Amino acid sequence: MRARYGVPLGITAVGAAGLLYAAGFETRSFRLRRVTVPVLPPGMRPLRVLQVSDIHMVSGQRKKQRWLRSLAGLRPDFVINTGDNLSDPEGVPEVLDALGPLMEFPGAYVFGSNDYYGPTLRNPARYLFEKTKGRHGLNGNPPVVGAIHNPWEDLRDGFDTAGWLNLTNTRGTLKVEGAEIELTGLDDPHIKRDRYARVAGGPSESADFSMGVVHAPYLRTLDAFTADGYPLILAGHTHGGQLCLPFYGAFVTNCDLDTDRVKGLSTHTAEGRTSYMHVSAGCGTSRYTPVRFACPPEASLLTLVERR
Repeated sequence: MRARYGVPLGITAVGAAGLLYAAGFETRSFRLRRVTVPVLPPGMRPLRVLQVSDIHMVSGQRKKQRWLRSLAGLRPDFVINTGDNLSDPEGVPEVLDALGPLMEFPGAYVFGSNDYYGPTLRNPARYLFEKTKGRHGLNGNPPVVGAIHNPWEDLRDGFDTAGWLNLTNTRGTLKVEGAEIELTGLDDPHIKRDRYARVAGGPSESADFSMGVVHAPYLRTLDAFTADGYPLILAGHTHGGQLCLPFYGAFVTNCDLDTDRVKGLSTHTAEGRTSYMHVSAGCGTSRYTPVRFACPPEASLLTLVERR
C-alpha cells in the first residue's frame, strides 16, 4: 500500500510546495537588476536609468508599493516606465502613490495592453502549450472582445501632471544636467497599436543620446529601431518567462522574441546594424496567475557609459 500511494503523494506534495513557493514567496521577492551598457558617445558622463515595468498592480499589494517607493533612494538620472502598470481597474491611485517618489525625477512612459484592458481568466496550461507551439501572438493580438476597460486616462493624467513624457507613438526629449536625451516610443505592439511610421527616421543629430522605448519586444519593432540606428532599446512585457526551469530558463516570451533574450541585456541586429536591448522581467503578474518560479520580480538600474 505504501509503495502504491507513496510516489503519487510525494509528487503531489512537491507540487504543492512549489506552488506555495511560487505564489507566496517568489512573487514578493523583489530584486534590483544592475546593468552597465556601453552606448554613450565619447566624452559623455555616465547616466543612471531606472526601468520599471509590468507592475500589474492589484489593490492591496502593500509590499510591492513600499518596494517601488523605496527605489527613489537610488537617485537615478531619469526613469523609464515600460508599461502594464495595472491588473485591477481600482489600481490607478495605488500605482500613482507607489511611483510618486520616482515621479520627482525626470521620466517617460509607454503603455502596455493591461493598462488599456483588464486581464482575462485563461487556462495556464493551454497558454503555455499555445505559446511554445507558436499558435498565436507572433504578430500581436487585437483586444479581446468584451475586455474590461481600465482607466488608463487617469494613469496618463497622473504621469503627465508629474512631468513624465508620454511616448505613445511619438518622440520626446529629457534634459539631464545639460545633456539632451531623445526618447522615441511606440504604443503596445501586443495589441497592434504600434505605429513606427510616425516616428521613423532615426535619432536626431541635435540629441546627445537617443534610445527607443516599447512595451512588448516584438521583432518588427526591434528591427525598426535597430535599422534606424538607435543604440539602445528598452522593453518589458515578457515577465522574464514568469515560470522558468532552473538551469534551462524560460519556456515562453509571450511574443515572437526568442527565449534566450527573454530578460536582461542582449543585442539585436537588423540591416547590418546592432543595438543593445534590455528587457525587464517586471515586478508583477496578472491577477489571475499570481505566481513566479525561478524568475523573481525586478526593476533594473542601467548605467549607461561610453561605448567601447
